This record gives sequence, structure tokens and C-alpha cells, in this order.
Amino acid sequence: MNAPTGASGAEDGTAAPRGGPAGHAVVPCRACLSGEDLDWLGGRSVSLALDLTTSVTVRPPGARPPAGAAPDGGAGAWAGEVWTFLRRRLPGLGPRPPAVTAHSEAPAASGLSSSTALIVALFRAFTEAAVPVAGGAGGAGGWSVPARTLAQWAYEFEFAIFNGGGMDHLAVIAGGLLLLDGRTTGLPEITHRADFPDEWAVVVLDSATRKDTSDHIRSVRAQLAAGDTRLAAYRERTDAASAAVWEAVRGRDLSALGAAMSRAHRAMRDLQGMSTPLLEELRSLALHAADLPLKLSGAGGGGALVGVCPAADQAEVVARLRRALGPAHPRARVIPARAAAGLAPEIAAAPAP
Repeated sequence: MNAPTGASGAEDGTAAPRGGPAGHAVVPCRACLSGEDLDWLGGRSVSLALDLTTSVTVRPPGARPPAGAAPDGGAGAWAGEVWTFLRRRLPGLGPRPPAVTAHSEAPAASGLSSSTALIVALFRAFTEAAVPVAGGAGGAGGWSVPARTLAQWAYEFEFAIFNGGGMDHLAVIAGGLLLLDGRTTGLPEITHRADFPDEWAVVVLDSATRKDTSDHIRSVRAQLAAGDTRLAAYRERTDAASAAVWEAVRGRDLSALGAAMSRAHRAMRDLQGMSTPLLEELRSLALHAADLPLKLSGAGGGGALVGVCPAADQAEVVARLRRALGPAHPRARVIPARAAAGLAPEIAAAPAP
């Protein structure tokens, strides 16, 4: 693991994540186009960062929160827990975190990694804005933590809670389209990073039903320990779907992309029970109303479906889906999105420690 440095920069040659002024971080969410759980089961997965961002701003001492902000600034208990984690690694931090204001454009508990985006944004904002008390080793403006270290710390923080993998952390930090090779422990390897085609856009259909990551991971780990053959089949089929998704994007073949994402979804549904009757109804609706193949993003049991369409058609596709949802699905939302850069795209080219 790389050690944090002073304000001069990163030790591993990777620029510190970009987030604007010190104490302010803006982090994208991500959609998984194929490969849920393969980041820690082993196998390939494809992630795409989306411009539905989460922002965290450290407020100056004594500053009041913006009008309408939650009492905790919108960060919930995560701010205090991230701060506690950092105090064990960065000398001289005070006992309490600075006040923050957080805001997310991504729906919560939807499989789009909004929680990881918040955690990464807290790590970045805190490390850049927090000035250590006497005896600390940080610079006058806080610490500049290398992007690779930031990803490792955020992964370790979430692993202690959910026991999952590291796809999400790399996805929101590196941004763009990533082909990842999973590891049973630690962060996956970024095999390739590419820019998503400008002529394509993303449509998110949020079902407004929450997924439960912790229960899902416990169940899959039990399957793994028992040598479940269905899990082995899922891993094999989804790994192949991930390769097909990557090749379709690189070849700019939208039809092939939709077919590969659909294969990944069917493996999730048929072999791992990740889908629900509601999600399947929404998929059928989208295909009928807008000819848009949708795939569940994230661990399943609820959450959001994602599809890719020509950018020139995105507004019409969104309008058709909203009309089709009608009174039968009043809580579901259709959200247009585009591919996004991450905090530090250069991390994809940096060697792992």
C-alpha cells in the first residue's frame, strides 16, 4: 500500500484524485454492465461510471449547513466512521470530523454504488481539508493521498462492513469504462480502461425497491464455501458475458452490447435469483415501449436497471418509458445519464502496489 504524502503529490506517479478545491469532492456513481460478484469471486466484470454524482464539501468551522440540509449534512453515520478509520492512519487528526454537506444525484440502495461514491468522497474531502493538530505529519492544507491508496483504504473500509469486492471503488475513482479481473481478496486488477462512445447514452430505470447488499454477499459466500455448482455456472456464464460486453463497446456495436447485457442479466436471474417479478415486468415494459434491453445493476433483489441507447434518441427513449410506467408504477423513475470521468483516470495506468 502507498503511504500518504504531503501536499506535493503522490508517490506512485498517480495524480491525486481531482475533486475541485480542497475539502470538496465530486464522485460519479457506476453501473455494472456485467460481472456482479466476480470482482471477489474471480472473473471479469465491466463497469461504467455515470454522471449521477455524489458531492461532499467540508464546511468551514462555525459555518451553518445550507438551508434544508439534513442535521448530519447528508452523510449519515459514514462521516464519523470514515474519520475514525483515517485517524488510525494519518497522525494528528482531531477526535471529531469536520462538518460536511453531502448530496447525491443517484438513487440510494439501487445497485449504482451511491454508498461507495459517498465513502470515497468523504475520504477525499477529509484528507485534503483536514489540518492535523500539533505533531501531525500532514501539510498545511492536509494530506495528498495517492489515488491507489485512496482506493485501497475505501475498499478496506467497506470490506469490514459488507465483506464484498473492490469493483465499485476502482470504478468511481478511475471512471470511464473498466474491464476488471477479479481477485478473491483485495482490489481487482484493471485490465483495460476505455472512454465510452460519445454517441451512446445510458438510461437508468430505478425500481424504487431497495436491494440488500449484506444479505446477498453472505448468501453467495455460503454458496462458495459449499462448492455450489450453480455459482460455478454463474461465474462461467457471466465472465463470458463480460468479455462480450467489452468487445461490443470497443467495436461500437450497440446491438451486440444489448444482447451481451441481456445474457448477463439472465445469468443473474436464472442462476442466482437476483431479479424479482417487478424488475422483470419493468424489463418487459422497456423492451416493448422503447426497444431498450435493460440489465439489473448491482447485487439484485431490487434496485435499478440500466440500458444503453443512441445519445440522439435518449430523450425520446426516456419519454416513452415514462409514459409506459404510467399509474401502474408511480414510484419508479427513469433517469437519463451519460458516461463520466472518475476522480483519477490515471489510476488505471498505475501499477498495483
